Amino acid sequence: MRIGYVVKRYPRFSETFIVNEILAHEAAGLDVRIFALLPPEDTHFQDIIARVRAPVTYLRARSSKTSEFWSTLLHAAKELPDVWKYLSAGPDETPREVLQALILALEIKKQGISHLHAHFATSATVVARLAASFAGISFTFTAHAKDIFLDDISLENLRQKFLSAALAVTVSDYNVIYLKEKLGISDTRIRRIYNGLDLERFSYSEPDLESSRIVAVGRLVEKKGFGILIDACNILRSRNVHFECRIVGTGPLQAELENQVKETGLEDQVILCGPRPQHEVIREIRNAALFVAPCIVGDDGNRDGLPTVLLETMALGTPCISTNVTGIPEVIHDKITGLVIEQGDAVGLADTLETLLGDKALRVRLAREARALIEEKFDIKRNAAELRECFAAACNDFSGKNPV
Repeated sequence: MRIGYVVKRYPRFSETFIVNEILAHEAAGLDVRIFALLPPEDTHFQDIIARVRAPVTYLRARSSKTSEFWSTLLHAAKELPDVWKYLSAGPDETPREVLQALILALEIKKQGISHLHAHFATSATVVARLAASFAGISFTFTAHAKDIFLDDISLENLRQKFLSAALAVTVSDYNVIYLKEKLGISDTRIRRIYNGLDLERFSYSEPDLESSRIVAVGRLVEKKGFGILIDACNILRSRNVHFECRIVGTGPLQAELENQVKETGLEDQVILCGPRPQHEVIREIRNAALFVAPCIVGDDGNRDGLPTVLLETMALGTPCISTNVTGIPEVIHDKITGLVIEQGDAVGLADTLETLLGDKALRVRLAREARALIEEKFDIKRNAAELRECFAAACNDFSGKNPV
């Protein structure tokens, strides 16, 4: 098989889970090609991107130019006999998405792509779905979080994506239950495959028992709950608890969080570190007493599916505190592999932070149990192999049928 991976932007600083997946496929000998709808916009990139061998094709399309649309359509119709037949499959899609699907369909023929897999049930899946129908191949996609949870998502549109794919994958059991309930789809339409980690890269070491540092990592957006963490730190200071908190990441709430730190007078104890490459993030986590992911459900319904950095931290051996949001309780089993608090509860978070900072034996026990769970369920070699089985089954079952 030669698999085309379709993503919105590539590379993207926060989407290491896609890179991990591609690297695991390549290590197993799978031929992967990457297709991106848009060029990168981040100013920093993770160092593991340099290890990816797959060539990247950017599906550049200026939908405002009618001449480009029609010339591409006529060219595709000559090369791909199903274009006219299935063009009506995208009546609600944007001209840009249709144009990019036409360009991708031509690349499918040119590069000999056997199957498409998209990440996120948004524009990448729209383009993959149309391109697969134009080119007469199968497609699958992985649904994550913001692409299924936002309040303004059309459930009917989302349902059609699940019905038209050979199979849809999602990253937690919570997501499976949610999607089956919301969309009315059967077990045969969706499969849970956890995001995996390279366990050699994220090797285990015992927690740093001399540290009093709290570390959090993620985009500075509402669903990460970093404002609640800062409130909890203010409570810790009022109790004269010795600590330092470092928040790694960047995002639209940076100014707001900086103001919160300043207004509470926590400048010496809460540091917003900005974005860091993965090797520096790993060092930050290893040097911490504990890691916290205070995730919440945003006002717009957005929420994390299962934060990759939480899995990475559990693998590394730093004990974790997180919330009972979405799939997180599938990995943070309270008082076994970590500590779970109610979302949005700053006092509860402060209590739990104080408890874990003061209990070294608990930190060691939680870290060891967490690593065992990661080894059991989140090995990228095993999980990527399961995904390749899905690709092969989709290709074999396709038998000339069109996915639309």
